[in-house]
Amino acid sequence: MIRPEVTAFFRRSVEAIWAIAVLGLGVWMIALGGYLLTPTGTFVGAIGTAWLVLALRRMRFVQAVDAPGVVEVVEAQVGYFGPNVGGFVSLQDLIELRLITMRGRRLWRLKQADGQTLLIPVEAAGAERLFEAFASLPGMNTATLVAALETQPAAGGRALSLAAETKTIWHRAARGVIAGS
Repeated sequence: MIRPEVTAFFRRSVEAIWAIAVLGLGVWMIALGGYLLTPTGTFVGAIGTAWLVLALRRMRFVQAVDAPGVVEVVEAQVGYFGPNVGGFVSLQDLIELRLITMRGRRLWRLKQADGQTLLIPVEAAGAERLFEAFASLPGMNTATLVAALETQPAAGGRALSLAAETKTIWHRAARGVIAGS
């Protein structure tokens, strides 16, 4: 009865709808007026506005599931279970986050301090959980993170071209070295 595209849109935007409801509650409380309801409504409206901004960013981050594998984020550890490859990366050991295009598919490239990397398809099931994990990285700009996903890869690129099809999203600031005396 309801078109699948409409159903998918509402599933993706349920958090934004709740944020709009909280914002509306705040505006309604402000409209009622008074010494108690006006400041309370302003506070609730501010929370609803902040939540709406985050919900819209998360909504733009979500991609259609079109790649094999499942992403899992548990206690500051990102895991990817693919049909042929997979692994885990601790967010504390992460030093670099890149978005690469390989054989026409976009992948998150997570690099650890010891040189190990984990490639996660952007369209893998559960990849929307990566937004919160990546947003918790020190110095991460979430607007840059979302904007990187909005740029589409070059059409027809079948080979890996690191120079042309790699975008560094985040890099951990270098830790200082203490010289011994």
